[in-house]
Amino acid sequence: MLKVHTIKRLPIILLLVAVMLITAACGGNKAENQKQSAWDKIEKKGELTVATSGTLYPASFHDSNSDKLTGYDVEVVREVAKRLGLKVKFVEMGFDGMLTSVNSGKVDLAANDIAITKDREKKFAFSTPYKYSFGSAIVRKSDSSGIHSLEDLKGKKAAGEATTTYMAIARKHGAEEVIYDNATNDQYLRDVSTGRTDVILNDYYLQKLAIAYYSKLNIMIEPHIRFSPSNGGMIMKKDNQELKKKIDGALAKMKEDGTITELSKKFFGGEDVSKKPNIKFSK
Repeated sequence: MLKVHTIKRLPIILLLVAVMLITAACGGNKAENQKQSAWDKIEKKGELTVATSGTLYPASFHDSNSDKLTGYDVEVVREVAKRLGLKVKFVEMGFDGMLTSVNSGKVDLAANDIAITKDREKKFAFSTPYKYSFGSAIVRKSDSSGIHSLEDLKGKKAAGEATTTYMAIARKHGAEEVIYDNATNDQYLRDVSTGRTDVILNDYYLQKLAIAYYSKLNIMIEPHIRFSPSNGGMIMKKDNQELKKKIDGALAKMKEDGTITELSKKFFGGEDVSKKPNIKFSK
């Protein structure tokens, strides 16, 4: 038979046990949440948040008729998301803000004709490439802006965004940097045409389309400058390996069934940028 003072202590003991059980359960839930990968959170939410510029034709731009955000990179992302059973939320910003937003977790990834470089691979993860290209130079048609090789960039005014690989090349060759923040193509091109700047180093396929569209401007692609073969893909946080695996799987199927080639030809005037170009590069 239990003593009276033992019986009185029973409710307190039971209360302590209940508190311990609740605490353990909460601790378990917290640990479970901490174990969730970036992919788990995205899958649960049902949505990919993607940084892009909305000003880089034909990678990411607004259709002139509908104002809908579209472009090669944009539509590749949409198709990948569709195959993964996800919706997409695009967040438009300048390139300089994209890497910061990816690193901080504000966005899940960025897609904006982003070149895969060794330096970036040290800090970020990339999808498998879905774009292959190389660098070229837009100069004035009337005088080539006095530029016929990369060595001629010294002292010339090079237009671009501060953290792009192309501005790094211009800087390396002694060009004077003229920095733009997410400017549209026509602003870049008109400034070269009028002499406010001298050159734009950028992706060949993008520049070829820009020249064709703004054919009345005093600009051209310098024929002797071909440099830095590159490949591009989506960029995400270094530790988001499960997300990368899912995206790479979708891209592989899109290449296999011809979807990537179809999108490329749609946005690049019949060119298949998903294959490496066979050209001779400048020394």
